[in-house]
Amino acid sequence: MRLITALCILSFLWGCTPTDTAVSSSYHDTTGRTDILSGGVRMIPISTPKGEFKVWTKRTGNNPTIKVLLLHGGPGITHEYFEACDSYFPGAEIEYYYYDQLESHYSDHPNDTSLWNIPHFVEEVEQVRIALGLDTSNFYLYGNSWGGILGIEYALKYQQNLKGLIVANMVSSIPHYNQYANEVLAPQLPAEVLEEIKQLEAAQDYLNPRYSQLLNEHYYTAHILRMPLDEWPDGVNRAFEHINYPLYLDIQGPSEFGIVGDAKLQGWDRSGDLPKIKVPTLVIGAKYDTMDPEHMEWMSTQFPAGEYLYCPNGSHLAMYDDQEIFFNGLIKWIKEVDES
Repeated sequence: MRLITALCILSFLWGCTPTDTAVSSSYHDTTGRTDILSGGVRMIPISTPKGEFKVWTKRTGNNPTIKVLLLHGGPGITHEYFEACDSYFPGAEIEYYYYDQLESHYSDHPNDTSLWNIPHFVEEVEQVRIALGLDTSNFYLYGNSWGGILGIEYALKYQQNLKGLIVANMVSSIPHYNQYANEVLAPQLPAEVLEEIKQLEAAQDYLNPRYSQLLNEHYYTAHILRMPLDEWPDGVNRAFEHINYPLYLDIQGPSEFGIVGDAKLQGWDRSGDLPKIKVPTLVIGAKYDTMDPEHMEWMSTQFPAGEYLYCPNGSHLAMYDDQEIFFNGLIKWIKEVDES
């Protein structure tokens, strides 16, 4: 009797644990996969006008109708800050792919500035898609920050290959981003801190350790990841440690208060083109983000099949500081698109 009771209790507890206990055996099936030896890693050759290079990808799981390609931010940061996906996607039986864009971390580093532009990265994503066998029956493209820009640009050219698009923590207009950073976020800083930052920026002294210190203490913990710096997850820290800073500077620029100087993102604006993207699209915004959450909500109304997920406790990395709302909402949307 005690054994039966114990088994019943265990059965009940198992039934109430997170969804990874219900993952089907097919999710871990590697039959026919060519990446078994490497644990899901593939170095994918990319053809460019400057020759062939390889980019790093890593697959987790197996799901014939849900395959998510992760586009990291920066540009020039790495896949590592997406590691929070490991806590949620397998339990939902979502197949997903880490991917370091060319010039980032594990991928090749040709150090050729002629490849540091949006058209190159769009074509790179398309070549990765083909190599991984992703198509309209299963291909979800999920871009965070710069990855959101890349996702929008990819969809404008290749939406016929997509099942769904996720634009997380990114607005559709750099001029709007500049305005929000300077008129809304900057004034929230203590007056003396903002004044010192402005002096350093006016002198273009961006490499001054004091500039980084001020941002770390007063800006990043308020708008990038709302946790004390010593509590930031290891994957986030590694992603920043491994940043390709010259690439980041070339496209994004040195300031955290908008795109300045001759950075290549200067003037980028696709707000008027969003209605052209017909595939199901989820926009994710957060209250404390560096990007305007009201603009991101507006974006969701411009996509014909758009939806909005709001993270009331989150910032630019809402996948960490508003994690349950972020991932539960994202997974719910993916499942709904899959079943539609």
